[in-house]
Amino acid sequence: MITVETVADLRHSISRWRSAGERVALVPTMGNLHEGHLDLVRKARSLADRVVVSIFVNPLQFGEGEDFTSYPRTLIDDSDKLSAITTDLLFTPQVAEMYPRPQTEQTKVEVPGLSGLFCGASRPGHFIGVATVVCKLFNMVQPDLALFGEKDYQQLLVIRQMVEDLAIPVTIHGLPTVREVDGLARSSRNGYLTDAERTIAPALYRQLQQTVSGIKQGKHDYASLERQAMGRLEAEGFTPDYYAIRRAADLAEPDANDKSLVILAAAFLGKARLIDNIQLTLD
Repeated sequence: MITVETVADLRHSISRWRSAGERVALVPTMGNLHEGHLDLVRKARSLADRVVVSIFVNPLQFGEGEDFTSYPRTLIDDSDKLSAITTDLLFTPQVAEMYPRPQTEQTKVEVPGLSGLFCGASRPGHFIGVATVVCKLFNMVQPDLALFGEKDYQQLLVIRQMVEDLAIPVTIHGLPTVREVDGLARSSRNGYLTDAERTIAPALYRQLQQTVSGIKQGKHDYASLERQAMGRLEAEGFTPDYYAIRRAADLAEPDANDKSLVILAAAFLGKARLIDNIQLTLD
């Protein structure tokens, strides 16, 4: 596995692959890799000739008072994991390489509409940071395809819209959420949970499943289902951020004709902010 820190070295390696007619896949990450990330890399290997993984804790997507400085950085362990599954190149840029200008002067990418909902409302500017760094990585790597997890469902939609609106020639693949045995979605932030909180945490996924069951049983008062879910999460010990039943394609409020839905949830449990979702298709 090649490891590079600069765009120049990155492009030098990729240019040789391009000359040989090889397809390149990109898996963007912030590191502290878990099995969900590694699944993305394995899938990328099955779809392309070469696989590039980026590890960059992006300051632009962290708000004031969020965990940028404390976000777990485990580069040596991450590198060992990626090497073991035959990653071709690991790109680990420093902040100055990604953002040579001060952040206040940095050109930014905004995806309107979607970016202001849910996580975007709770974390103002978050999706501007996500769209900007992903757009830059696409320009730096120029991959044929890029892979993202569906756990960050809103992020996936933001990236898809950005690619469509800006005519970026990259195919976006979303992969199903990887879960622990008890249903908790794999996340780098799960490490913030205490032992007691870790026991409680799977209740978020169980609540999503319960809502799916209610909808399939014919309960279509979505606002009522959302309120009930928020109350149950509070009773379990969470501090809910949002819980919403939306149209899967664009996160709009569904009407009676919408058959493809997504249930989105975010809740605080101690220091951890957990997010999860379930997609469902109605008969």
